[in-house]
Amino acid sequence: MVKYVFDTRDVVRYRFPTHTNDLIMDRRDSTASEAFFVILEPGEAPPLHVHPDVEQVFYILEGEGTMAVGADQSESVELRVGDFVRTPPGNPHAVRCTGPSRFVYLSIDCFVAGPPAAEPTWESHVRTMCAEHGWDFDAVRLGHLETDAGVRPAGA
Repeated sequence: MVKYVFDTRDVVRYRFPTHTNDLIMDRRDSTASEAFFVILEPGEAPPLHVHPDVEQVFYILEGEGTMAVGADQSESVELRVGDFVRTPPGNPHAVRCTGPSRFVYLSIDCFVAGPPAAEPTWESHVRTMCAEHGWDFDAVRLGHLETDAGVRPAGA
């Protein structure tokens, strides 16, 4: 059965040492994408990374941040609420929360050739990330959350 609507108040939370991801739509539920909220507390930043097969787009919902771009992180762009960001496949990048409160954005990964066979689900991708960075998967995967507040912006 095809699922058309995904409730953003009903997510699966993954709390990495560097950030939080709330999974909205798993790649297994799509032909070529996945969607999640990224939540960064003040000073947090996921490691510099690159998606060789993914165009990543995201929309800033709350807070202040910067995005470093390039393998040497020589380019930096300020991010604010309402910005829509695109990182093309193969473009190294890292986002950092620079404000006094959390930084939240809706991220959509668009797989240019469909989801990778080696990581057909979000969970398989997270397991790979944990192995690469020495993180404990069982500690990272917090599980299903249903919340009224969630990461939704005020008034939503």
